[in-house]
Amino acid sequence: MPHEITVAAAKSANPLQSFVDFFGSPTWGFLARLSVFFLVALWLACAFWVFKDARRRIDDKLVLIAAVLTGLVFGPFGLIIYSIIRPAELISDRRERELEMEVMERRLGDVERCTACGTPLQDDFLVCPTCGQRLRTLCASCGKLVDSDWRLCPYCGTEQRGPAATAHERV
Repeated sequence: MPHEITVAAAKSANPLQSFVDFFGSPTWGFLARLSVFFLVALWLACAFWVFKDARRRIDDKLVLIAAVLTGLVFGPFGLIIYSIIRPAELISDRRERELEMEVMERRLGDVERCTACGTPLQDDFLVCPTCGQRLRTLCASCGKLVDSDWRLCPYCGTEQRGPAATAHERV
């Protein structure tokens, strides 16, 4: 019997026995499975967020797939990597900016220009201020501006002299 008391005393002499028992308990198993579940959920949530954000920012399907795979393979680290290298603006913002630029270009292109030198002109110019080319003449009948290549005055219907006659008169 003294031998049995020594074995029991040796087992209870381990000060870390309660920790060892905890890691073997069902509570530890439940906490470990719960932690793995939350880690997998976090991993998939990061990949899903990368997918949703990349779809709004990237046009190219191949680059979109690469971004989603980065989020899926690397999880939270892939999310950080994607956040660093993702495009700064959304596709819709980029399209809106491009449309605004196109509208501005059209507005600038609508300005009348001299056919000889390309100088921007105003509607009431008779001659180009840069090269001196005659742009319009005054109608002899009503006095309104008429383009130099028009045959008739659109305001009063009077026949206009041709550009050759106007050039001949200046000489």
